[in-house]
Amino acid sequence: MKQKRYVLIFLCLAAAMLLLMAANVCIGSVNIPFAEVLRILGGERGADVSADIVLQIRLPRALAAAILGGALALSGYLLQTFFHNPIAGPFTLGISSGAKLTVALVMVFFLEKALRVSSLVLILAAFVGAMISMSFVLLMSRVLNHMSTLIVSGVMIGYICTAVTDFVVTFADDSDIVNLHNWSQGSFSGISWDNVAVMTVVIFLTSAFVFLLSKPISAYQLGEAYAQNMGLNIRLFRALLVLLSSLLSACVTAFAGPVSFVGTAVPQIVKSLFHTARPILMVPACFLGGAVFCLFCDLLARTLFSPTELSISTVTAVFGAPVVIVILLRSKKEGA
Repeated sequence: MKQKRYVLIFLCLAAAMLLLMAANVCIGSVNIPFAEVLRILGGERGADVSADIVLQIRLPRALAAAILGGALALSGYLLQTFFHNPIAGPFTLGISSGAKLTVALVMVFFLEKALRVSSLVLILAAFVGAMISMSFVLLMSRVLNHMSTLIVSGVMIGYICTAVTDFVVTFADDSDIVNLHNWSQGSFSGISWDNVAVMTVVIFLTSAFVFLLSKPISAYQLGEAYAQNMGLNIRLFRALLVLLSSLLSACVTAFAGPVSFVGTAVPQIVKSLFHTARPILMVPACFLGGAVFCLFCDLLARTLFSPTELSISTVTAVFGAPVVIVILLRSKKEGA
């Protein structure tokens, strides 16, 4: 019975992702009929303007929203596993903000030198920033006994990094650098096919590696003592969780800026759907759930107040923050 339920949920998530992908390609300031989109994807150019909108703007953006959303949710799941805390995530712990700061500094430097910055350089810069923030969080975790205090420390790290990033972007002279303000607020706009190719390779290889760690993650969830008795090298495993979660969140930040609450809310929503925390189910389900969540939020961000576009974090916060509040209330009730 459970197996059928799991299959049904996966099918629903996959169907929702495909439907939202189609909606993101068809709906916008210029609505394009689905039949026209199919003709364009089939090689028939049709109207040149419509073809350019679909192939150069909406389709890469929709693919990026799905891939980066999945990566962010999976990163949040790894961090929640690492800290044994349901509200841990790349945004709440300040990891995304640290990545945003280093990416902004690198982009400002390259633009001032009139140089083109590659996708791999952005990912590397974001990874360095994510690791610096993560190292500070880990250092604080050795000093602070209460996880709630650690989360507050992560939020403070995020505020500091965001303030420095805003300072750098605001006082930049070059008009191209000033345009980084939209990216610093979180956005899937401006994604190119080259960006999609790079993020696909990095994220899917990382996600596949995470899936291969399903059995060690399952053992770790039962406690470090149990995992050690099962022959798991705890220090190496914890280091892998840090590296993999940082790489996933860094890739998101490099291309879309900081996206709030996805990494915290989606794993909890998926867990409530499946009524299990088994990694072999949670890893692919979190990825699909993150893709659906970000596609839905990006569709709203583009169309709700069209032609004005909202930052993606504005929309994800509206739907993600209530989930975090419910988690906190549930934790308090269970602790009472």
